[in-house]
Amino acid sequence: MLQTLKNAWKVPDLRKKILFTALIIFIFRLGANIPVPFLEIGETGLFDANSGNTFMSYLTMMTGEAFNYGTLFAMSITPYINSSIIIQLLTVAIPALERLSKEGEEGRKKISAITRYTAIGLALIQSTAYFLYIRSGGYLSTDASGAAYTGFWAVFQALVVILILTAGSCLVMWLGEQINVKGIGNGISMILFAGIISRIPVTVTLMYQHFQQRGVNLVVIPLAAVVMLLMIPYIVWMDNAEQRIPVQYAKRVVGRKMYGGQNSYIPIKVNMSGVLPIIFASSILSIPPTINMFVRASEESHPALYKWLFHPFEQTHWVYGIIYFVLIIFFAYFYSAIQYNPVEMANNLRKNGGTVPFVRPGKPTSDYIAKIISKIVLLGALLLSVVALFPIVFSQIATLIGADASGISMGGTSVIIVVGVALETVRQLESQMMMRHYKGFLD
Repeated sequence: MLQTLKNAWKVPDLRKKILFTALIIFIFRLGANIPVPFLEIGETGLFDANSGNTFMSYLTMMTGEAFNYGTLFAMSITPYINSSIIIQLLTVAIPALERLSKEGEEGRKKISAITRYTAIGLALIQSTAYFLYIRSGGYLSTDASGAAYTGFWAVFQALVVILILTAGSCLVMWLGEQINVKGIGNGISMILFAGIISRIPVTVTLMYQHFQQRGVNLVVIPLAAVVMLLMIPYIVWMDNAEQRIPVQYAKRVVGRKMYGGQNSYIPIKVNMSGVLPIIFASSILSIPPTINMFVRASEESHPALYKWLFHPFEQTHWVYGIIYFVLIIFFAYFYSAIQYNPVEMANNLRKNGGTVPFVRPGKPTSDYIAKIISKIVLLGALLLSVVALFPIVFSQIATLIGADASGISMGGTSVIIVVGVALETVRQLESQMMMRHYKGFLD
């Protein structure tokens, strides 16, 4: 990886892209530390660092602590992620959107515009929920007498906070798109990557504090750290693993030359969807807690509503783990259905004189490819679930034996996003260097 970055730095236009991406990340981190007017949260933040695997810790991780301190980018990229999920699901369900997706570049531009407008609407809703949560917690600035603002000034205060948070989310969305156009890597992924990396010192400090408590933590915390480090080679192996479907090409004569006759294969990645199923599943599961930020339901105030609607979606609840697991598998299959079309693959093979050994061309070939893809997607989703569910399972076990493992909150998701984005970025650098006939990275 370091060698690839070194070689890419020697190419002038790639160096410009790397510097541009670094500039965008710097702007993102700068905005994540600019406080929003009328918010008085303080250095301790909104949520306790020891809160463990909660919805708030998830949002804090996704925003790089911006959500915890009420800064300009408190909503970060999460509205755009949720919007992308909604539009992709509706593209399958609504014929008009499906037609747009098949209209080439113009159709994709229209879908992108719809996604952006939806993201703005979601950002407005999430910002409103965030404001109401902050107001109920007493984190808004007061007048000279120490009382909360009323009347016109209360409305003005609410509008300023909500609109600034919404504008911050729109700005993050725009920054991500600029990375896609002028930088290196996927814009959304790079924003998430920057936020997670910024939290590493906080996570390490928290784990060290738990280690100093001694007792069973002397064993649990080092074990958690070792397992998280072992996740890195595991994720790299999972990301590089692939199933190869063998293909034989028939010989054909064109003029005086003979073509074909060679053996090849179709590579099917085991983890073809990358980290997207985890991000999408987490975003869907964040909807009930977001609603609860409006209603503020608790076991004391609304026992029935809390028990049946909100409590099961807390990350410490077993229902959350089951739904999380099912959603990861669902989105893995959903993404593979978008990325791979077995019928189209079979038709392309037949047009080029290719066949899968011992499988008849046409429908038998498409059925065979679909069967292979289905098995690979399931295997990849199960491997991905091991990483995603590790922090939840480990925290539950640690709690049972009297340890404090809140320092590994969302650790599995963080590691897989960081490693996945790093691998994706390196591959993009290598492909761009190959297009420029640069061979240095092969040395």
